[in-house]
Amino acid sequence: MGAGRGTIAAMYPALGAAAVAAVIAATAVVMMRGRRRVVTPEERATYQVLHLATLASEPLRQGLRDETAAAALKHLRTLVGAAGLALADGTGFLAHDGAGGHHREALLAAAQRALSSGRPVLLRPQELTCVRLDCPVRGAVAAPVSKPDGGTAGALVAVTEARPTPGLVRVVLETAHWVGLQLELAELQEERARSARAEVRALRAQISPHFVYNALTAIASFVRTDPEQARELILEFAEFTRYSFRAHGEFTTLAEELRSIDRYLTIERARFGERLQVRLRVAPEVLPVEVPFLCLQPLVENAVRHGLHPKPGVGTIRIIAADAGADCEIIVEDDGVGMDPAVLLDGDGTADGDGGQHVGLGNVDDRLRAVFGDAYGLVVETAPQAGTRVSLRIPKFRGGTVMSEPATGGRPAAGRDGRRA
Repeated sequence: MGAGRGTIAAMYPALGAAAVAAVIAATAVVMMRGRRRVVTPEERATYQVLHLATLASEPLRQGLRDETAAAALKHLRTLVGAAGLALADGTGFLAHDGAGGHHREALLAAAQRALSSGRPVLLRPQELTCVRLDCPVRGAVAAPVSKPDGGTAGALVAVTEARPTPGLVRVVLETAHWVGLQLELAELQEERARSARAEVRALRAQISPHFVYNALTAIASFVRTDPEQARELILEFAEFTRYSFRAHGEFTTLAEELRSIDRYLTIERARFGERLQVRLRVAPEVLPVEVPFLCLQPLVENAVRHGLHPKPGVGTIRIIAADAGADCEIIVEDDGVGMDPAVLLDGDGTADGDGGQHVGLGNVDDRLRAVFGDAYGLVVETAPQAGTRVSLRIPKFRGGTVMSEPATGGRPAAGRDGRRA
């Protein structure tokens, strides 16, 4: 009897394990059934449409060319549900995908009519005569692709294996309108890129009037008293100007930008002597991060020229670059004379009474917003006789950055204790 009770007792753990396994299996079945119910046909269709639109938008955002049209059409044809799809501009077909290529002349004529009239054009079976007995083409719809200025950038031609229906006409018209919007975004991005290049040229022009004169004056003061120091300063100045006026690339690494800043500060220390102190704290892991070319040097120059130069006695600049998750946080801070936040926010962000004081801040802020979006503008904290602290964030992985809508031209946020919302 005792043995029997022992046997039954020994069975309990096994029964418990079996019960747990059954519960887990039942839970898995319920979860799997739940997942199947979540992915409804409507949800799957919506996902498929959005996914195809995303794939087609990437090449179109690069402008309308043969290769971008070909890359977009293979996705757009599935989206439209046509047997064939072609995209033409004013000179001819850029690309064709699917059936109907042997009707090239008739399709191109329809595209030209849609381009000139700005209205859709239908081709019926009798307008697509063909000597091929196995020809599947029974009709086509050509719709104009509108330009931002109201004209037409091209025409989208859908080839069908049945007579064109009103539903197909609406689908082709909407797709052509969507293609036009993508081309408009491509033009906006190109315009913003041109603006960014112009702003870099403006920053380069700002370097020459004051810094070049001061640098050469400082070097001249060492020519007789300390020729070796003068030689070192000339080399540093040459490397600084080579980097600042380079003609390639709108981006550089944080390491390169900091190296150029070090050369700049070496020359400024020759002028200021012990009055200028520099503190640098940089996390090694952020050194390879790509930053817009000349985005930090104006901040440091602003700190030296307008923060520490008017200050009597010793002044300190602190440069901090830290890892902040998906971003790199950069801070340029000085304990100089500071300024009234209202002056920073006045007009274009410059102080009229000081020959373009803080002129670099607005320029850098605009460039950061244009490249990374409004969330990545400058944050400036300052007050009279309280120094200035400028902070910014740079995404570590620029390749994954999504361009925001066009910048609104806002200025850097200002305030001693406040930050940008």
